[in-house]
Amino acid sequence: MIGVDIVSNERIKKAVERFGERFLKRIYTPLELEYCKKQADWIACLSARWAGKEAVLKAVYQSKGIVLKFSEIEILGDFGKPAKVRLLREELKDLQVLISLSHEREYSVAISYIITNGGFL
Repeated sequence: MIGVDIVSNERIKKAVERFGERFLKRIYTPLELEYCKKQADWIACLSARWAGKEAVLKAVYQSKGIVLKFSEIEILGDFGKPAKVRLLREELKDLQVLISLSHEREYSVAISYIITNGGFL
């Protein structure tokens, strides 16, 4: 299954400005926040993760019929290497999800793929 999402970086910036820590803690894990806060454009980093979580949410729902919360999806970066997805819901811990994130000045986009038995689902 495939999931895709695009988000305006300005939308995430406004949410951070309006709701602050309450928004950040509801959507992002501590590791995601730690990673993004080290980036030159931390809002774009957060936006890319928002899009990534949406993309993963869509792919998981299509393949398993399970609706995830954003807090159950963790997208970890490794400075210059592809991001990795970790699903925090127990029954999905073994599900393999590939993700690609991209961001530029105005938008962030993500696409996710669920892999089973060495191939695409």
